[in-house]
Amino acid sequence: MCFRALCCKGPPPARPEYDLVCIGLTGSGKTSLLSKLCSESPENVVSTTGFSIKAVPFQNAILNVKELGGADNIRKYWSRYYQGSQGVIFVLDSASSEDDLEAARNELHSALQHPQLCTLPFLILANHQDKPAARSVQEGFREDYLTGNDKHLEKPQSKLYITHCRREKTFSNL
Repeated sequence: MCFRALCCKGPPPARPEYDLVCIGLTGSGKTSLLSKLCSESPENVVSTTGFSIKAVPFQNAILNVKELGGADNIRKYWSRYYQGSQGVIFVLDSASSEDDLEAARNELHSALQHPQLCTLPFLILANHQDKPAARSVQEGFREDYLTGNDKHLEKPQSKLYITHCRREKTFSNL
């Protein structure tokens, strides 16, 4: 009986799975982020033109991440992929032009108001911090700037987590 208890424990307990959606403009770094989290080679990263799904394993959970392409002609279809999501990763290129930053802000604003996302936690990742033109979280990515502070936007019930990322940063601590 003692030997059986030691060597025949059975399968490990199932890890909970969470479904996330990852959105952001083209070139913000969504594909690179997910490749890094999945320990894939960064050299073969190709921009996503439609959508892709990756299972990101962690010790205590598995994140099933739907990455949606960020091109102008694809963004109008993002909402079709929101159903069933339990969280949102919004990736910003912190070194982008003012026009692109404004476009990203508008997309984030739309996502925060969307009925299927408005109560979900959002991780806003200010990527490309290693570039010279990068804005820090404190400089350009305050919650009031990102979500807008006009009268028509009610404060969403979602939780916002704003952070930044350098290319050389590892994600093994997540």
